[in-house]
Order: sequence, then C-alpha cells, then structure tokens
Amino acid sequence: MNERYAAPMFDHCLYFNTTALARQLERKWAEAFQPFGLTPPQAFLLRAVLDQPGLTLRDLAEHLVVSRPTATRSIDGLVAKGLLLRVGSQADGRDVLIQPTPEAHGLRAALNQASAQVTRQLKAQLGESQFTDAVARVRHVRSGLG
Repeated sequence: MNERYAAPMFDHCLYFNTTALARQLERKWAEAFQPFGLTPPQAFLLRAVLDQPGLTLRDLAEHLVVSRPTATRSIDGLVAKGLLLRVGSQADGRDVLIQPTPEAHGLRAALNQASAQVTRQLKAQLGESQFTDAVARVRHVRSGLG
C-alpha cells in the first residue's frame, strides 16, 4: 500500500501498523520459502526443529509464540512432506518429540540462506541500525503485552 493513501486516523494505531507490516513481511518470506514448497510458518518451525531437535509440541509452540493447534497444523504439514517425525518420549510416554528427517537436514543450509537473504534485503532497505532497532522495539512491545 502506498503510504500517501493510508488513512491518517490510523497513523498512530499499533494494530493497523503492525498488521500492515506483518503482511508485507509475510509476502517477502513467502517468496523466499516458495522454492521449498513451504509457507513461512512451516519454514520457521522447521528451522526451529533443525536447530533444536526433540522439542515437545508445547515447547515448540512456546518457542515460536503460537498456539498448540497452530503448531500442530504446521507440524502435520511438515510430517506429510516427509520433513518431520513425531517420536514418543522415553522420559514421559505422554510427550511426543518433534524430530527432523534426513530430508529436512538436507534443506537446513538452504533454508537458512533464504532467510538470511531476506534479512540482508531488509537491512539494505532500512539501514542496519534502523533494522536492528525496529526488531528490538517490536520484540520489547511484544514481550510487554504478553
């Protein structure tokens, strides 16, 4: 959306501005992860599992700041694609651990590169310090409201 067409009444609205920003970022990451056949939520979840194999659903949902049903849907899609496995926990039979498959391990570097490329593009557009400051401020607001 062109800035000059934005309704002035929303200039100071946190919801409007963060939602508009989220849509813009969603498009950028969707494009980056499209070659892998993954949505941004799936790709970020997969990257989290690759970084920390064996997380429980609960831990993964908390780590990604999503609900358990949302995490479950992404996991279901990644299991169907052959990228994740659900493995019973030996410590607690009620827990299921989420593990990456060998195919997922094969995508790790390329997924990280794709995400890093988007980050580099954003830093180039915004400037390094403005990017870093924006991320820190959004994280601060998010944690303050949580």
